[in-house]
Amino acid sequence: MEHISKEMLEFIRQQNPKGTRIRLYSMPDDPQPIEGGSLGTLQFIDDLGTFHVKWDNGRTLGLVVGKDSFSTLPPQFHELKLYMKLTGDHFSRDEWGNLYDDPDIVNGKELVRYQGDIQKRMDHYRESDPERGLMEYYDEPGEIGDKVQKAEFDVEFRDGQLWGVAKCQILGELTPRETESLIEYITGQASDGWGEGFEQQDIHLFGGDILNVHLWNGDDWTIMTEEERFGNHQQALPKVCWSTLPSDGSLILITRGEMGYKPCPGSSQNLEVNRRSADYHNRRRGITHAQEEAMFLGSMVGWDTPGVDPKLFERRKEPEMGGMKFE
Repeated sequence: MEHISKEMLEFIRQQNPKGTRIRLYSMPDDPQPIEGGSLGTLQFIDDLGTFHVKWDNGRTLGLVVGKDSFSTLPPQFHELKLYMKLTGDHFSRDEWGNLYDDPDIVNGKELVRYQGDIQKRMDHYRESDPERGLMEYYDEPGEIGDKVQKAEFDVEFRDGQLWGVAKCQILGELTPRETESLIEYITGQASDGWGEGFEQQDIHLFGGDILNVHLWNGDDWTIMTEEERFGNHQQALPKVCWSTLPSDGSLILITRGEMGYKPCPGSSQNLEVNRRSADYHNRRRGITHAQEEAMFLGSMVGWDTPGVDPKLFERRKEPEMGGMKFE
């Protein structure tokens, strides 16, 4: 492409965002061309209009419009659902029609009867959300802001109760650490952001009662992926977990299938602070102490070792590994 106007360049970029799949037909002028029929993923389009592509065979090579023959495919999205417990404050009325000052606290099973009312109010509240929903306010560095195109809260009936759910539209794949960073952000939106605004919305019930619904609460609150929440995760190993290093008590992150560990930013010099932090993160993600111990063992001795099984740790009150004493 010899010349391209700024307007045309902007149009091409809008039509072909990062993550767009590319199918190559031919590269006649390249001395070491990619084989025709290959697929790749668009990384970016430079100011000259060159399509910079990471090919599925591992190579990285750009495409020039007008010289190379290729076509673009729609970006491949998939939905990641994050489930959280719902609670509500139900304000009923006395015989004179006045609301009682103290509400009845209701859980997800009791909220099922009000699903229609909650859904209607949530849909109305969500009407003012920007196009990308919660991700409009994400400003942390890294690729998460590009990969997660949209995220929004909803409610869903599963396993006999009503759950809060964050529906995230993902372009490509998130790494385990990116997934945890996204979950951390969604947690903040549930507790102090969007969720704080929604819990102040009065839901008017039949008979004049008032209901306020909370996406977050501090009592035994957890947030999990669909697989973790509704799969047989208690007998399996999570994708990641937090722990402390036996040698110095520093806070670490263990990824299933990877040998060793990665240090966590914000690790304290205080060993007890790190232990409480690991317990907090694991508890919020529904990870048991037995799962943490099995993960720790797997990261040290190998994931195919027969001992890497949470069931073997469930009967133990105090693990023998240093830095992992539980009450």
